[in-house]
Amino acid sequence: MTQRVPHSSGEQLPEAPGSDGRPGSAMIDAGAELDPVHLVEPPAPAVNTRGLTAAEVAERIARGEVNDVPVRSSRSVREIVRANVFTRFNLIIGVLWLIMLFVAPIQDSLFGFVIIANTGIGIIQEWRAKKTLDSLAVIGEAKPTVRRDGVSAEISTSEIVLGDLVELSPGDKVVVDGTVVEADGLEIDESLLTGEADPVLKRPGDTVMSGSFVVAGGGSFAATKVGREAYAAQLAEEASRFTLVQSELRTGISTILKYVTWMMVPTAIGLVVSQLVAQDNNLKDSIARTVGGIVPMIPEGLVLLTSVAFAIGVVRLGRKQCLVQELPAIEGLARVDVVCLDKTGTLTEGGMDVTEVRTLGDAQDAYIHRVLGALGASDPRPNASLQAIVDAYPDGEEWRCTQTLPFSSARKYSGAAFDEGRGRASAWLLGAPDVLLPERDPALDEIEQLNQQGLRVLLLARARGELQGPDAAVGAVPSALVVLEQRLRPDAEETLAYFADQNVAAKVISGDNAVSVGAVAGKLGLPGAENTLDARRMPTDPDDMATAMEQNAVFGRVTPQQKRDMVAALQSRGHTVAMTGDGVNDVLALKDADIGVSMGSGSEATRAVAQIVLLNNSFATLPSVVAEGRRVIGNITRVATLFLTKTVYSVLLAILVVCSQVDYPFLPRHLTLLSTLTIGVPAFFLALAPNKERAHPHFVRRVMRYAIPSGVIAAVATFTTYLIARHHYTGAGSLEAETSAATLTLFLVSMWVLAIIARPYTWWRVCLVAAMGLAFLIVLVVPWLQEFFALKLVGTVMPWTAVGIAVLAATALEFTWRLVGRRFPA
Repeated sequence: MTQRVPHSSGEQLPEAPGSDGRPGSAMIDAGAELDPVHLVEPPAPAVNTRGLTAAEVAERIARGEVNDVPVRSSRSVREIVRANVFTRFNLIIGVLWLIMLFVAPIQDSLFGFVIIANTGIGIIQEWRAKKTLDSLAVIGEAKPTVRRDGVSAEISTSEIVLGDLVELSPGDKVVVDGTVVEADGLEIDESLLTGEADPVLKRPGDTVMSGSFVVAGGGSFAATKVGREAYAAQLAEEASRFTLVQSELRTGISTILKYVTWMMVPTAIGLVVSQLVAQDNNLKDSIARTVGGIVPMIPEGLVLLTSVAFAIGVVRLGRKQCLVQELPAIEGLARVDVVCLDKTGTLTEGGMDVTEVRTLGDAQDAYIHRVLGALGASDPRPNASLQAIVDAYPDGEEWRCTQTLPFSSARKYSGAAFDEGRGRASAWLLGAPDVLLPERDPALDEIEQLNQQGLRVLLLARARGELQGPDAAVGAVPSALVVLEQRLRPDAEETLAYFADQNVAAKVISGDNAVSVGAVAGKLGLPGAENTLDARRMPTDPDDMATAMEQNAVFGRVTPQQKRDMVAALQSRGHTVAMTGDGVNDVLALKDADIGVSMGSGSEATRAVAQIVLLNNSFATLPSVVAEGRRVIGNITRVATLFLTKTVYSVLLAILVVCSQVDYPFLPRHLTLLSTLTIGVPAFFLALAPNKERAHPHFVRRVMRYAIPSGVIAAVATFTTYLIARHHYTGAGSLEAETSAATLTLFLVSMWVLAIIARPYTWWRVCLVAAMGLAFLIVLVVPWLQEFFALKLVGTVMPWTAVGIAVLAATALEFTWRLVGRRFPA
C-alpha cells in the first residue's frame, strides 16, 4: 500500500525529519502530481530491535542527549510573585502610599498595608494551587514504554535518550521525533500537527513526529530528535501550563479595568487641581484629601479575588483527583449546556464479559471457540472487547498467525489470518455486525433484540479476500455472534441525574450500535434515551446535523470525524459543548469542544488535548467541576458589583467636588474603613461561598448594569448629605463634622448594596452583614476609634438627616435593581 501523504490545497507541509535526523523531502507542493512509480518503500533501518544497552544509555546521558524538555504544570514561584506584585494598580497605589507616609498620619496610609496583605494572600493561594497542580501533573504524566537490552519498561518522558527504541500501542502519543523500526498495521493520526484528519499508515523507515498519536496497530520507533529539537516539544510544555487567561471572566475584568483607568486619569487630574489650586487649604491636608479621592477609584481587590477564587478552585478539585490543565476550564465547564459522553469508559467500565456465543449456519461450537481463542492470542494489545474474549478463551496459541488487521474506529472491525496446520488456512474478521453484514441480513433481527437488552454484539465472520484491502469485509461469511455484557459505572446514573437537574443536555456518542447504547443509557435514566440515531444516517449538512443533534440523545456507529462534526454542529447553534472520552477515537472531538474532559486511564493522546483530566477515572467528579465553576463565576459577579459600585461613586464624587469647587469630603482613612467593612471583608467571604447558580454569559454587562446605577445613587446621596452639612455646621471643626455625616450616609448606602448582593440570605450571610454594621457602630461610639478615624457625629439633627437620606437612597436602590432586572436582562 502506498503511504498517503496529507496535504491541503495551496499549502505546504513543514519538513519532517528523515531517518538520519536530517530534514527529509516531505515538503510537497500541493499542486504537484505524485507519480506512484517513484513512491518506493523506504528500506528498513539497521536498528537493533533489542534497543540500547545500559552502557549506550549512560553514554548518551553523559553527552546530554536526553529528552530534558521542562514540562511545567504551573507558573514558577518567581512568576507568581511578579504577577501579583507588579500590577498597574499596585504601582499607582504604591506611589500614593509613599506620598501619604510623608504628609499625613499613619491612619491615612492604611490603604497601603491593605494592599500588601491582599498581595500576600494572592501569592500564597496561587502557590498552593501550584503545589497541587505539580503533584497532580506527576500522577497524570505519560509513561512511554522503552525497550532496552531486549526488556520493555515504562519510563518518564524526560528519561528518553537519543536512539531509544520506543514502543507504540493504540492511544499512545508520540513523545519524540523518530523513525519507525517495527510496524504491525501501525496507523498514526497527525491531525494535531497537520490538520489532516485521516490516519497515515506507517511502515519501517517512515518518520513519526512528536504530537501525533497511534489510532490502530502497533510497533516501535527509534528516537532521532529529543529535547527541544523535537517537533512538538513546545506544544507539550504549553498544554499543561497553569494559566489565568483566555476566559470571559478574566477578559471582562480586564475590559472593566481599562475603562476605569480612562475615567480615573482625567478625574484625578481635576481633583488635584481643585484641591491644590482652587481651594486655599493647608497643603498637607489638600494632598491627603486628593489621595483620598483617587484611591477608592481603583478596584484593586477585584483581580486579587478572581485569582484567589480560581486558585482555591484548583486546590479543591485537586483533592478530588481532578487535574485542571488549563485553569479557565473551571469557568468553561460551568457555562456548558451540552455534554457529549462516550459510552465506553464513561457510562460503562472498561471491562466486559462474554455471556454467550451463538453459532450461525453450519459452524461448530468447538471450532468457533478455537477461532476466538486464536484471535485473542493474535493481538498483543487487545481492546476491551477482545480482552473479554481472551479471558473467556485463553487457549489460542495452537494456530500460527500469518497476518493481522488491527481494530480501527473508522472501519469498526479487526481481523487475523491463521495457518491451522495440515495445510489448512483461514482469515477471520471480528467487529460490528451491522457493518460486516448486508442491510437486510436475517441475523440482524436477532442482533437487534440483543441490542435492545443493552448487550453488545460482535460478529465473527470468515473473510474471503485479503485482510489489508479496503474490501476485506466484502463477501465475508457470518459464523457466530459474540454477546458481551458491559459493566455499568455505579456512579453514572447519579451523575446523569445531576446534569438533567441542572438543565445540561447529555448526548451519548458512541461507536457501538445505537440501539444497544440507547438501552444502556435507558438503564441509567438518561432523558430521551429512546431517541436514538445511527450516525451512518446522520445528515452531512451542518445545519441539519445540528437539528438532529438537538432532537436525539443517543448516537451509535459514530466515526471519529463525525464526533468532531457533531461538536461543531452544536457549537454553531450557540451551545457550549463539553466532550468526555478516554479513547483515541475521542481526540479530535475533545480538541474541538469548548471543554475536553479525559479519564486518567484514557489514552495518552486524550490526556494531552483535554483541559480537565479525571485522574480517579470517575465520571462522578464532573458535577464537582461544574459546581466549582459556578461558584467562581457567580461569586465573582457578585463581588465585582461591589467593587465597581465603589469605583463609580468615587469617580462621580470627585467630579461633583471639582464642579462645585468644595473640599473633598473624605480622608483616605474614611474610605479605607468603608471599603474594608462594605467590600473587602464581605467580598472575601462571598467570593469563596457555595453558589449553584448557573453561569450566564455577558459578564461585563451583567456587572455594570447594577454597578452604575448603584454608584450613582450612592454618590448623589452622599454629596447631598455633605452639602446640607456644609450649611448646617460652621466654625472650627466643621469640616470634620461634615465628613462624619457624609461618611455615615455613604456607609449605610453601601451596606444596603451589600445586603442586596448577599441575597438569598443564609444564617452566615445575615451574620456577615450584621457584623460589618456592628463594626462601624463600634468605631462611632469608642472614643479612641473616633479619634483614630476622625469620625465624630455632632448633634442629632445632621446625623438623623444623614440616616434619612440613606433610607431614601436604599429605597431607590431596591426600585432600581428590580427595574434593571426586568428591563435589562443579561
